[in-house]
Amino acid sequence: MSANPKTVGAYDVERVWRDFPILAREVHGRPLVFLDSAASSQRPRPVIDAVDAYEKLHHANVHRGVHQLSQEATAMFEHARERVRAFVNAASTREVIFTRGTTEAINLVAQSYARTCLRPGDEILLTALEHHANIVPWQLVAEQTGAVIRVAPMDRRGVVELDAVAAQMGERTRIVACAQVSNALGTVLPVREITRLAHARGAVVLVDGAQAVPHQRVDLRALDCDFYAFSAHKMYGPTGIGVLVGRESLLEAMPPWQGGGDMILTVSFEKTTYNELPFKFEAGTPNISGAVGLAAAIDYIDSLGIDNIHAHEQRLLMIATEKLSRVPGLTIIGTAPQKASVISFTIDGIHPHDLGTILDAEGVAVRTGHHCAMPVMEFFNVPATARASFGCYSRESDIDALVAALGKAHEVFS
Repeated sequence: MSANPKTVGAYDVERVWRDFPILAREVHGRPLVFLDSAASSQRPRPVIDAVDAYEKLHHANVHRGVHQLSQEATAMFEHARERVRAFVNAASTREVIFTRGTTEAINLVAQSYARTCLRPGDEILLTALEHHANIVPWQLVAEQTGAVIRVAPMDRRGVVELDAVAAQMGERTRIVACAQVSNALGTVLPVREITRLAHARGAVVLVDGAQAVPHQRVDLRALDCDFYAFSAHKMYGPTGIGVLVGRESLLEAMPPWQGGGDMILTVSFEKTTYNELPFKFEAGTPNISGAVGLAAAIDYIDSLGIDNIHAHEQRLLMIATEKLSRVPGLTIIGTAPQKASVISFTIDGIHPHDLGTILDAEGVAVRTGHHCAMPVMEFFNVPATARASFGCYSRESDIDALVAALGKAHEVFS
């Protein structure tokens, strides 16, 4: 692995940038400037190589075979589970469940935990900042159970104040589900304090950590939430693999969500007995190569230092905010004092989709649209935004390229 800075002062972004082969390519005859890491981050060589080595040398089904390849694949798969446990400081590997991603993890909790315990009139509390993946599963379970969804509002900065969350909690609040970081605005929510409030009222807390884990240190035992979900592809790993970390006592009491191989101990036509944790929730052949890639991504993040990544990205956020604020007609949507490395914006007279097309022609990749957060767009009365988001490989020159491309857009629409 080529990049190995250990302190903030030693963080060499050019060395990090070179670890990501895709960043050296051209788009439309121009050098690629990738500013869409919040949607899906790129993968460094160590992750690509780890997945490639598994596919070439070790592939077999896990937990089932006594032959050498199966034993090797099982060891790699379970090593990945331990790497996840250590990375987020979960209490046990029994609490680490592999899923297809954050969305599936939230649906698992909604259907296996919430659907079995909610009663008509019980309340599920969300915040106004949530991704659709942390809204729709709760709407489905509310329809199934007669529960009611309540929403903690945000202010014009995109901030959800703790008092606003507390005001929406009542005697019937059973579940609180919130993002740790907003994907649309970058707002960092006070999830530890929200968890304390919820637990004081006897409610269970699920945290969507998809936009937090790649960018800041996450300590689940300090956070003390009951469920925590995240995806590998946001953190320099493969798509199609994610994690649900759940409190062991709750997982033990929850019924399986899906049935099939590996989640059982015995099966007859009369009765099935289920496997122990975490396998009870992992029906069928898992994404083994994805887990291997996730473990490699965690190793890569650890080699850079998550605190170093955070400091680097916060510096870029400060620089980008200052430079974009000087662009004529540009309005930043979401100005929370505590933000991750995401900037959503609009430009007067240019639809975000048109803006994204022009930027793409200049080699600059940003996300445009509602970012799977339509209630956020509705609140700010905009159809969509352009969103620039940074990763460990992002450079100050990327910001300059974005600003220059925005100048081209002004020329086109002037």
